[in-house]
Amino acid sequence: MDKMTVNGLEVSTKDKGSVIYISLTDIAKIKNPEHPAEVIINWMCNKNSFDFYSVWEELFNPDFNLAKSRQIKLDEVGLNAFVMSPSRWKRETNAIGIIPSAGKYSTGTFAHPDIAMEFASWIDTPFKLYLIKEFQRLKQQEQKHLEWSAKRELAKINYHIQTSAIAENLIVPSLTDKQKSYVYADEGDLLNVALFGHTALEWRKSNPNKDGNVRDYASVHQLLVLANMESYNAIMIKDKLPQKERLIKLNEMARQQLKTLLEVDNRLLLPKGKDCVRLNSLKEKNK
Repeated sequence: MDKMTVNGLEVSTKDKGSVIYISLTDIAKIKNPEHPAEVIINWMCNKNSFDFYSVWEELFNPDFNLAKSRQIKLDEVGLNAFVMSPSRWKRETNAIGIIPSAGKYSTGTFAHPDIAMEFASWIDTPFKLYLIKEFQRLKQQEQKHLEWSAKRELAKINYHIQTSAIAENLIVPSLTDKQKSYVYADEGDLLNVALFGHTALEWRKSNPNKDGNVRDYASVHQLLVLANMESYNAIMIKDKLPQKERLIKLNEMARQQLKTLLEVDNRLLLPKGKDCVRLNSLKEKNK
């Protein structure tokens, strides 16, 4: 996540560990497009604002210089001469909730979502609501992508389990490396037909403008089922089951697991055309 559009305003974001920080500089442009840094300083000098971001540090920053924060509050906060900036706050208290602008080419000051939302509320309450909704939407989108990536990696791990079973049980020493690759590809297509209803080559011919392979366009549910299928196929290979029989069992497994996952997810059962399974091509091959 690099930017989000909030009620027509582009707001930058920055990954900091597992947390997405939000640009205070971009939000401040609502009040002063030319000098947003001054808006941030004005907010940080406000007594109520100081109480908020200092208490946040006490709660979430184990290395926060609490003594210095309390000294600032006692000696300076509330006075007309009090000035607090992101860089001073970071330097004197070891704060982590606000990341000050650093260097000539910096994109501005960023803050933890808790602090950014409080700042947005001070700037413009309706804008804060737009910001909350957009941030939540992007976080949900990011979570779905992470789930997809995790399941894709799981499928890759289980693929190695399957290839190990192939090497031990289907590859004979007299085969050349090129011949061995045919066996691996053949087993990969066994899973493709059982789950997607077509081989890798058939998919490429039907989708000439798409990069990658059929598995790169699989749903999260399909990838999860694929991972299970690879492990199950490895077991059946070790048990010496013929390919035709394994195809039927894998297809039955795919249909049942997809149906269960879709029911749990409160969706329709297997959608037509996407998760339906066609067996004729591989059945003919095994006759």
